[in-house]
Amino acid sequence: MEEAAEGTKLWCGAAAVMAWLGGRRGRKAAAAGLAAVAVAQLVSNGVCKQLAGRARPPKEWFPHDEAEDRPDSSSFPSGHTAAAVAFTAAVAPAWPSAGVLCAVPAAAVAVERVQSGAHYPSDVAAGAVIGLAGAWLTRRAPHLILRRRLRRLFTGGCGEVPGRAA
Repeated sequence: MEEAAEGTKLWCGAAAVMAWLGGRRGRKAAAAGLAAVAVAQLVSNGVCKQLAGRARPPKEWFPHDEAEDRPDSSSFPSGHTAAAVAFTAAVAPAWPSAGVLCAVPAAAVAVERVQSGAHYPSDVAAGAVIGLAGAWLTRRAPHLILRRRLRRLFTGGCGEVPGRAA
């Protein structure tokens, strides 16, 4: 599962299938999912990992060879989990049945990150929170931007409605 989730290949593939088979709904879900992944990756890998600098769990805790093949980057948060949860949470409102299907590999990615020795459970939990926030932001950002632009349009950019006495 780790190899499929590496570099967001799994989510890009899922988005391609959704866009191809799902018509307008599939394209909308795919676009939302990929946008959420981009936000989650930016926050988790571009900001949080740079600030946290947390070491990976000790290799001695894991009696298998997977612990030897781990990234050198900060353990906190799990970028794989952030991407998986972001994609799933963004797809679900647009196409609920696809969201349910995506939840299975997303959960597997989260479990695998701890099982392989790449992350502490708290890293995965933080990645999930970042993924949920990325999906929420992706879904809400267009509405927030539109509301702000409309407010500026109707208030003349200064907080007052044109033609109305203060």
